[in-house]
Amino acid sequence: MFPKLSSIKPIVPIIRRQFSVCELPKDLRQVQKTCRSFAERELQPIAAELDREARFPAKQIAQLANLGLMRVTVAPEYGGSNLGMLALSIIVEELSRGCASTGAIVSIHNCLYANLLNRAGTDQQKDQFFTKYSAETIGAFALSESEAGSDVAAMSMRAERDRSSDWILNGSKAWVTSAKEAKSGIIFATVDPELKYKGITAFLVDFEGLEGLSVGRKEDKLGIRASSTCSLHFCNVRIPASSVLGNVGGGFRIAMEQLDRARIGIASQALGIAQAALETAVQYADQRVAFGQSLSALQAVQTRIAEMAVRIEMARLLIRKAACKVDQGQPATKAISMAKWVAGETATFAAHNCQQILGGMGYVRDMPAERYYRDARITEIYGGVTDVQKAIVADHVIRELRGK
Repeated sequence: MFPKLSSIKPIVPIIRRQFSVCELPKDLRQVQKTCRSFAERELQPIAAELDREARFPAKQIAQLANLGLMRVTVAPEYGGSNLGMLALSIIVEELSRGCASTGAIVSIHNCLYANLLNRAGTDQQKDQFFTKYSAETIGAFALSESEAGSDVAAMSMRAERDRSSDWILNGSKAWVTSAKEAKSGIIFATVDPELKYKGITAFLVDFEGLEGLSVGRKEDKLGIRASSTCSLHFCNVRIPASSVLGNVGGGFRIAMEQLDRARIGIASQALGIAQAALETAVQYADQRVAFGQSLSALQAVQTRIAEMAVRIEMARLLIRKAACKVDQGQPATKAISMAKWVAGETATFAAHNCQQILGGMGYVRDMPAERYYRDARITEIYGGVTDVQKAIVADHVIRELRGK
């Protein structure tokens, strides 16, 4: 049996401890061990099947919830484990090593829904949503639109108040992870398009029995196929005045702060994919004989393995540095963008080299290498494409050096 996170002590000191590049503290090593065992026993054997069938891993999500992994950064009074972003990063990395789709579901639910509600929700909102729904229930985060992805200010979904002070939502949100399974969500709409960023507002919406809400078809994606991605359509959807998360007009700031946390999750997902690719490559190279020796004895193969390993280690250190900055309440945007940029490119690099080492076997579905490559690609796209991360890093570096 896997130990629940609540049984791993101490909990509170984890989020305040300075991270050492040498090794994780004992309590986080236990978290890592738990997730690694779960990934190897429960996820790796079914990952290919989930991918082929584009099937949501409902049973596995329920198991993870029972372990305390679906409300990692939520306060204990709301059924959470009260851990920090470093713990969540380790969890997502290990789960993604077994199944990138499951890692994505856990990451996005924790980073963009549960953590945001825990941080910004009122006591009434947290009590309503965390108490009404069990820990295994998925929440959605709906920010992007078909014509407003990276350019959030172009958002067209409207929120207008009627005479009863209720809010009326009209419009559509695109690329919503787990939209098909979610029971509630944090929805962003503008109260006035002329205000651009200053009009964007976050709403906490209960989907159950909500008239006027419809879910679009599942996108037929290249990778992370067991994670559903759909549009949400709102037609004169009425929600109470108490649905506002934070302040009216404060949604842009909330979204940007939360996307930083989500990028740690995405980077950790990328890292898990890269680690799985490296392990598959080494295992195959040890077993495959060519030119009278194992592939792992060939210098060209060794060079690929060495480059994969070094990039993975770089990404892991960047991710853990960024996660610790968040846990310690330090400015972390530059560190987070560095981590996501490097980790996303590392996942693609490692998956590519895994395929090259496997040769023809890397191109067929009998082996997981082709799935790693398909899954890796999204980590350079969602949560802010790599070009956006580079721009963020450059902006911070320029301002820092100008200030000297």
